[in-house]
Amino acid sequence: MAAVDVRNVVKLYKRQTEELRVLDGLSLSIPDGSFVALMGPSGSGKTTLLNLIGGVDQPTSGDLEVGGTNIAKMKGAQLARWRSSSIGYVFQLYNLIPVLTAQENVELPLLLVRMSAAERRKRAQTALQLVGLGERLKHYPRQLSGGQEQRVAIARAIVSDPKVLLADEPTGDLDRKSAEEVLELLSRLNREFKKTIVMVTHDPHAAERATTRYHLDKGVLSN
Repeated sequence: MAAVDVRNVVKLYKRQTEELRVLDGLSLSIPDGSFVALMGPSGSGKTTLLNLIGGVDQPTSGDLEVGGTNIAKMKGAQLARWRSSSIGYVFQLYNLIPVLTAQENVELPLLLVRMSAAERRKRAQTALQLVGLGERLKHYPRQLSGGQEQRVAIARAIVSDPKVLLADEPTGDLDRKSAEEVLELLSRLNREFKKTIVMVTHDPHAAERATTRYHLDKGVLSN
């Protein structure tokens, strides 16, 4: 089964009188358990496509199924609930909350679901151990390196056990060694835990980790 099925999706943005066609009838099927890299120049629609798959944005037309659920027509609270249980998001900038510990940051997505405080804590600790930061539960972001902060962000993305992990330039702000550690972690999540990963990257070295690579240019996709 396809983890992600994008069918003839168009995405338009209106700027005053001008219409900007960011995605132009794009179709893409991503099998369950794939690790896909999306490459292409700035402004080619990579992040737009990621946001559509994640239910952060909605297509102008076309259909979009993730994990068998058609999210193209979903709205509001229903979409937010679906997103919190089905999608994990990793950004270039880690978006950690400075006044919260690593564990508290990882617990955040679980506040959206009915769960006891003890269960939230246990899940967050498990996720942090999985990314190699079991000893850093009580550390604040300022006490961590960039690479460690990104690993906390990945723990936060996987703590709700999502079907699909979306990564937008996850190594863009890291030195080469930290980037390698993050890429190895993503590869492991794909390999051992069968997470479907869609990663936007400018870095050909990072893209090599993916099992499938696509190039997006002017809203059109090619292998």
